[in-house]
Amino acid sequence: MLPEPPPGKIVVLSGAGLSAASGIPTFRDENGLWAGHDMDEVATPDGWARDAARVRRFYDERRRAAAVAQPNPGHRALARLQETWGPGRVVLVTQNIDGLLQQAGAHEVIEMHGSLWRLQCESDPRHPRHPVHGAQDPSVHCDWCHARLRPAVVWFGEMPQHMDRIYTELMGADAFVAVGTSGVVYPAAGFVQIARQAGARCIEVNPRPSGGPFDEILAEGSEEALPKLVDAWLAD
Repeated sequence: MLPEPPPGKIVVLSGAGLSAASGIPTFRDENGLWAGHDMDEVATPDGWARDAARVRRFYDERRRAAAVAQPNPGHRALARLQETWGPGRVVLVTQNIDGLLQQAGAHEVIEMHGSLWRLQCESDPRHPRHPVHGAQDPSVHCDWCHARLRPAVVWFGEMPQHMDRIYTELMGADAFVAVGTSGVVYPAAGFVQIARQAGARCIEVNPRPSGGPFDEILAEGSEEALPKLVDAWLAD
């Protein structure tokens, strides 16, 4: 039986599992994102300081892969839910940096780990960001201070973005839905606790449930579970 539609605000947290059916590798599977890569070398500020060219190559590869990926039915279902009920009621938070939710038609997505499709100043992330669509041109520098531009993604050891807004949304939620996320990396792993304390019903969509304190679990891939769930909610 599918969960009943919540009466008010829904906060959806999506992780790598949402994009797996689109061909975007997850992180820790046998053939996942880190296979053949040392995350300390390509996804940390120290790695950037040691060898910026290697970091650029890594993200250029990820950008090429994401450029040919297409949203799957899970992305489209979430975008349809937000389109129908509005971004004030359906708050989409993602750990993914691939932009597939936006490509599926989602109007507003809180990208807590940044985006493959932007570059930021290495000295001050508040400086203007630059769009990037293919390989990064290392000759392009910050418009304000002329420092180098780095991928505008959150690296290990850095604080995720938009956390104040995310916490505010969670504390006002009637339902929290975690989709395709391992539930072991903080601060995102703590979102379910915050939502529960606020009185939200907590739902997990994951073929390998995390074991977290969820009220209801849909133990299948998001590309299968989300269209059914959204169809049921919109038809109710």
